[in-house]
Amino acid sequence: MTVSLKTSNRKKRNNRISYALVFLVLGFMLSFSYRTLGPGSETQKMRSEIDSKEEGFREELIEQKERNKQLNDEISSKQKKIAKVEQSLSDSEENHDLLVKEARSLRLLLGVVPSSGQGLRVELADGDYDPANQNPNEYIVHESQVLLVVNELKIAGAQALSINGQRLNANSSIKCTGPVIAIDGQTYPAPFVVEAIGDSNALNASLVLKGGVMDSLLSDNIEIKIEKQKEILMPALRDDIQG
Repeated sequence: MTVSLKTSNRKKRNNRISYALVFLVLGFMLSFSYRTLGPGSETQKMRSEIDSKEEGFREELIEQKERNKQLNDEISSKQKKIAKVEQSLSDSEENHDLLVKEARSLRLLLGVVPSSGQGLRVELADGDYDPANQNPNEYIVHESQVLLVVNELKIAGAQALSINGQRLNANSSIKCTGPVIAIDGQTYPAPFVVEAIGDSNALNASLVLKGGVMDSLLSDNIEIKIEKQKEILMPALRDDIQG
């Protein structure tokens, strides 16, 4: 009986020791876990720092995207302004070039600047006299026939014109006085040589059209000779006056 009681007491003591060891180990593990994963642990601190940095990066990324959008909008706006300025400059240059060309054409038409270039030479001469016809006026060149040639050449794009070397201007006067023609007060006898600077092919085509100027002059018994010229020189009116 005594032995049985001792054995029972020993088992109880051993169980207590086992339980104590188990609780001790559990306590140690809980303590370690708390220190490792608890609010004040190094791991938690590192995780908090990482989360904080990630949040900061996200905010910076959002700000950078907004800034990039603003910059792209500014670039687009400036590009549009530049395009408008370039277009304005282009239009100004085109207008300037157009004005320069118009001014040049006007000066040539007025005869205030020398002119040179390819062109056409048209010679008008009195026709052969026919004794059977009692009216000699039907065989001589009149100012109307000279003007017919001059006006047709103007329409065809002549830049400058002269008659017998006398440069014409926009207001030149051509009058017939018997067998001679007075051009701006200067008289010239036949034959009358009209020179025009411009596209020689276009000028020639304007005169030789069927039923046009050439046919009209030939029907009036006027002798007409047309020649294309590679180079025609015409002094300015002021040079003519000084000469």
